[in-house]
Amino acid sequence: MSELGPLDAGFLELEDTDLHVSARIGVVAILAGSPGDRADFERRLARRIEANPRMRQKIQRGRWDITAPVWVPDSAFDLGHHLTWAALPRPRDEAALWEFTANTMGRRLDRDHPLWHFTVVEQLEGDRWAVILAAHHSLVDGVSGVSLLRSLCDSPAEDAGAASAGSGASEPPAESADGTTADWQRLLRGGLELPLRAPGLLAQAPRAVIRTARGMAPLLQSVLAPPRRGSSLNGPIGRQRRYAVARVGLDEIDRVRKVLGGTVNDVALTAVTAALRAVLLARGEQPGPDSARVLTPVSTRSARASGKLDNRVSLMLPALPVDREDPLDQYTAVREQMDSLKSGGESGAGRMLISAAGLVPFAPLAWVVKTALRYPQQGVAALATNVPGPTQTQHLFGADVLEVFPFAPIAMRLRIGIAMLSYAGTLNFGITGDYDGAPDIDLVARTIPAAVHRLLERAGV
Repeated sequence: MSELGPLDAGFLELEDTDLHVSARIGVVAILAGSPGDRADFERRLARRIEANPRMRQKIQRGRWDITAPVWVPDSAFDLGHHLTWAALPRPRDEAALWEFTANTMGRRLDRDHPLWHFTVVEQLEGDRWAVILAAHHSLVDGVSGVSLLRSLCDSPAEDAGAASAGSGASEPPAESADGTTADWQRLLRGGLELPLRAPGLLAQAPRAVIRTARGMAPLLQSVLAPPRRGSSLNGPIGRQRRYAVARVGLDEIDRVRKVLGGTVNDVALTAVTAALRAVLLARGEQPGPDSARVLTPVSTRSARASGKLDNRVSLMLPALPVDREDPLDQYTAVREQMDSLKSGGESGAGRMLISAAGLVPFAPLAWVVKTALRYPQQGVAALATNVPGPTQTQHLFGADVLEVFPFAPIAMRLRIGIAMLSYAGTLNFGITGDYDGAPDIDLVARTIPAAVHRLLERAGV
């Protein structure tokens, strides 16, 4: 058995606390040609799933939630629970695909089985087809989700259509029917390990507490303190979702960076700033300096943890300068704020807080998380996350993967979530919106590439 970490388990609590939330995270891949013979496709996919033990494991919760949930083998694993074939209505265009994606990703995964699903969309206009790979956020974050996608694609060394070789990893031993023995064993093990770890923890504590407190202060203030001027970006959400996409060439972003400096993420967040400003103006709202504070996950995954399916992120909460109209002013403000947040320890504080949570017994930690999730936060308006993807074209059973678009879930009164994923020379934006609270996410999708073009013009490129 393998325990879920505090952040992994937190996404389960998120769903349990808010019935309007589906914690599905995933990608939509568009491929050339057709998926071919259905039976052959399923055999090939089954072989690749076989090579990844975690994809054949389900979650088992401890009795009375005293201990953390654990991953256990699904002794009755059946690919039929995880694979769906679908067809779009005519004209089978991208608009129909995005609507289908929103409906698919808005549904919760079945916790009686491993928490992932693979949907094949057989026909898409232009001699294309698509797949929607979804996993529960307790299983993957953005970076490990990309690793999961790559593990299902063809490896460079194999012939097109050949199955990946098995990893040979053995399954964890099955536990007793009620899990009681294992629960008490984990409690006992934790109790025995704590005295051994205590001296080192106490030695590090003063310095760690100071660093964490410095970084946590702005984080807590951003979440807990109501903004001076709120916006309609923050508010209750329902169960239905909308989904839209945008594309920006990485060559355009590089041209901006060569003139103005900064990072790919700085350019992307500036485009997001322009898009959220456009939404507020279209809704008749005057954007203020704190109208669009966004939740920005930051990966803390080391090279050693590459490919491991779990969550390893911290977070920052920049306030995007939606009150500024000029693209250069927006870009300068975004760069300065991101540099300040990185140097000020906000990301590190979030990471240390998550690490410290691992030392707390699960039961009180779960209670604290549930209580915090019920608090109607008003300080954060949207989600913006950026994940590096494959730089070269991938292949699935010999078919070229033409484009990959990310999907991020929304929760905690965040009505818009914008995920960014680079793939083969393009930065693709996947925009998730609450069906009623964000009916205008198409405006976000249109504004993002236009904002990069304006930035290019203002930079004199």
